[in-house]
Amino acid sequence: MSTTLRAGLIGLGAMGRNHARVLSRLDGVELVGIMDPAGDPQGLAPAPVVATLDELLALNLDYAMVACPTALHEEVGLALAAAGVCALVEKPLAQNVEAARALVEAFESAGLVAGVGHIERYNPSLQSLRQRLEAGDLGDIYQVTTRRQGPFPHRIADVGVVMDLATHDVDLTAWVTGKEYQAVSARTVSRSGRPHEDMVSATAQLTDGLMVNHLVNWLSPLKERQTVVTGERGCFIADTLTADLTFYANAAIDTEWEALRNFRGVAEGDMVRFAIPKREPLLVEHERFRDAVDGKESGIVTLRQGLRTVEVCAAILRSAREGTTVECPA
Repeated sequence: MSTTLRAGLIGLGAMGRNHARVLSRLDGVELVGIMDPAGDPQGLAPAPVVATLDELLALNLDYAMVACPTALHEEVGLALAAAGVCALVEKPLAQNVEAARALVEAFESAGLVAGVGHIERYNPSLQSLRQRLEAGDLGDIYQVTTRRQGPFPHRIADVGVVMDLATHDVDLTAWVTGKEYQAVSARTVSRSGRPHEDMVSATAQLTDGLMVNHLVNWLSPLKERQTVVTGERGCFIADTLTADLTFYANAAIDTEWEALRNFRGVAEGDMVRFAIPKREPLLVEHERFRDAVDGKESGIVTLRQGLRTVEVCAAILRSAREGTTVECPA
């Protein structure tokens, strides 16, 4: 690292505090200030806290982590771009397609490094899954299913479960398969009394006819984060809560059981849980973005990729609202 980068943090809520912890310990980076109108009531912030964005920008930032409510991403992001400050924006990139597109155009026209905090890309189980799919370990891929459910996150008030949680699954599915969403069909329900949806069930088609299913809610006492990829040679199961990756192989097993002898499809084979290094995804995310700002080759989630995820989730919401299958933008 050529010089120490000066970083700022916008938002000191539940996720913001995690970003503050990582940024304050990140090699090659100095967390010089945090902006939050509510201040730091508990006095635990690892850097000075200011009330306005102008005060934070006055600290001569190289880049900023945007962890404020989603509804403010566009306003804050445009101000950072105008000030010539690189930015890592928490997912989703913005609350709607128009705002997301405005952010893409602002940072690209300014020639600034900017990314989206789709943290699941840095989960060890999904990193390993993607490498194995790229190596052809599964053969042809037939289907991807994801389940993401758990209790309501009280940090969320301005978007529903699709933009908050399903964005994870849309992004990771496109990323691990290397394919694009072509069409979606979805249903949503709201049971909590809040203005946004609490549950979504979505079916999608990706390029090459790959079938995808997403089940997402924040009204379940069971916390589950699972991605299952089924293909020619078996299936992979990635658990992003435990960062485990398991492979269930297809096998042809001779049997004397008459009832099974007539079955000529998939039979039970070996099951392997892989031993993989497990680094904290949030730390890896910040390391990658730090390197990108420093001019190094780094695998960050670009704003255009973040925009694509917002577009797909907007199509999911439209499908649920209209009761139709919706084509995703090309």
